[in-house]
Amino acid sequence: MKTIDELLAEGVSGKRVFVRADLNVPLDGTTITDDGRIRAVVPTVKALADAGARVVVASHLGRPKGAPDPAFSLAPAAARLGELLGADVAFATDTVGESATATVAGLADGRVAVIENLRFNAGETSKDDAERGAFADRLADLADVYVGDGFGAVHRKHASVFDLPARLPHAAGYLIATEVGVLKKLTEDVQRPYAVVLGGSKVSDKLGVIDHLLERADRILIGGGMAYTFLKAQGHEVGSSLLQEDQIPAVLEYLKRAEDKGVEFVLPVDVVVSAQFPDLKTKAPTEHRTVPADAMPAGFMGLDNGPETNKLYASKLADAATVFWNGPMGVFEHPDYAEGTRAVAQALVESSGFSVVGGGDSAAAVRTLGFDENAFGHISTGGGASLEYLEGKTLPGLAALEG
Repeated sequence: MKTIDELLAEGVSGKRVFVRADLNVPLDGTTITDDGRIRAVVPTVKALADAGARVVVASHLGRPKGAPDPAFSLAPAAARLGELLGADVAFATDTVGESATATVAGLADGRVAVIENLRFNAGETSKDDAERGAFADRLADLADVYVGDGFGAVHRKHASVFDLPARLPHAAGYLIATEVGVLKKLTEDVQRPYAVVLGGSKVSDKLGVIDHLLERADRILIGGGMAYTFLKAQGHEVGSSLLQEDQIPAVLEYLKRAEDKGVEFVLPVDVVVSAQFPDLKTKAPTEHRTVPADAMPAGFMGLDNGPETNKLYASKLADAATVFWNGPMGVFEHPDYAEGTRAVAQALVESSGFSVVGGGDSAAAVRTLGFDENAFGHISTGGGASLEYLEGKTLPGLAALEG
């Protein structure tokens, strides 16, 4: 995989460099609530601009239906990128139309432009190779060189991720190089003990990574909504908690395999429950209580790990040389149910081992709860991409950059 430093050494002054970034940030209207992904691409964009390239930044945002939708415009992200660069960033109001063509043509050396949301064009996400290729051809007309730096999208076989690199000289940006280097530490030369913390709502989203990690991890700690399927599989009442009953056979198989392989599976011993789901907009206080994980009352739902579980999990992470964490332990967006997630984050901060926060809601939780990002070994920008890499899958965007 060619690096951006190799590309810069060859010279990019005056060249149009297409940077496939991941500017898929959460928005409240037009207000960005977490700019982590934008900040992550700044080193690559700045290095190219400083070297005299004409930088064309492209990304998706949200899930528009292949047509323009103002709710998913990249305009706020373009404005924030400009603030972080300390320079004006031009913005094209389409992807490959008149505005994009004129905006790119008007770029001077060392200047930056952002084109509109790639998913406003159906060709970006099409499963039809010809339709995707046709869109990639039009994107290629905007550039001389391609730099892949949108790690959060490399697991997608999309036009700007998979097809476009085949049409242009290409290299990996600093973010992708960093992300891949970190993931290799989690898969190839792992320092032990190796502990994995998995949370989030659905156990079905994590089956592949659990399967793969059973061959590699020393301990797997389970929390979040997915924990209740594990508790149910052990024969415990889970009330009205999130439950994927159809996944119980798979969960039982994993528990048995873990036992056979000597992998420690750690589940909550107490949980915080409530009769109703909290209002995440008003964050109004709720009635809740802590109960043993094996004695949940009917009609109540588990919404967070309890204090004894938090102590247990902290103890299981204290001596770990390597920790990978993906998925919150509870409804961290509400203060009544944030302590389990906070406890895991704090344990990683206090750990002397190499800690990786696996993107998505976990990264958002770290920032929402006020932790210093530099206190962690690495905070990934791609939850889904990280998980698929750890599952041993070939990621289309990485394969394209290696081609």
